[in-house]
Amino acid sequence: MDFFKKPLINSTRDAVYHTLKDQILSLTLLPGATISEKEMSVSFGVSRTPVRESFVQLAQEGLLDIYPQRGTVVSRIDLELVDEARFIREHLESAVIRLACLSFPDESLRLLQMNLASQKVCMDEQDYKRMFELDEAFHRTIFEGCKKMNTWAVIGQINVHLNRTRMLRLATDHHWDELYAQHGQIVDAIKEQKPDTAEQLIHAHLHVGIADQALLKEKFPTYFK
Repeated sequence: MDFFKKPLINSTRDAVYHTLKDQILSLTLLPGATISEKEMSVSFGVSRTPVRESFVQLAQEGLLDIYPQRGTVVSRIDLELVDEARFIREHLESAVIRLACLSFPDESLRLLQMNLASQKVCMDEQDYKRMFELDEAFHRTIFEGCKKMNTWAVIGQINVHLNRTRMLRLATDHHWDELYAQHGQIVDAIKEQKPDTAEQLIHAHLHVGIADQALLKEKFPTYFK
């Protein structure tokens, strides 16, 4: 699975790294789960070296905790980092959505509308992993249409804990009508060139999950720090 855009896989290490990262972000590997170099090298059919290098990189990104002589654990979700990531994303995306309302390519608008149609199908099928992918693609398309992909890359670097709470929320609550409705309203605001409305919608959209965080922590206490 890929939540942004298929990365270029240039080496065995890259393949192991991207697969492990996707498994962590999709909650296939749950927070708090213990994993080992030996286990993963057997699973991927590779030597321990690319696995070890991938572990180090994922630890630097905050997705793994490596304890020498004790083992490696998928990091638990840190709600302080979740809130900081949301804060950064909210301010950057608010600026970008205003740009989209001033000028936005027809092709990008068409992609957003196609994405909405796919979200509707996904809601009927209740495929939470696919819904997450579509949600990411929706916002990525806005940044791409505004030629702000470096800004999107910055968001991607700080989003790892936030993304896991988003995935957990989608997996445990299949009532996605509000998410879908907000996306539709954002598209309307871009088409109608209403930057103030679009910015208000982005603020509301990114705050939807905050109220659920305490409930998620209560329901899945071992997943959180």
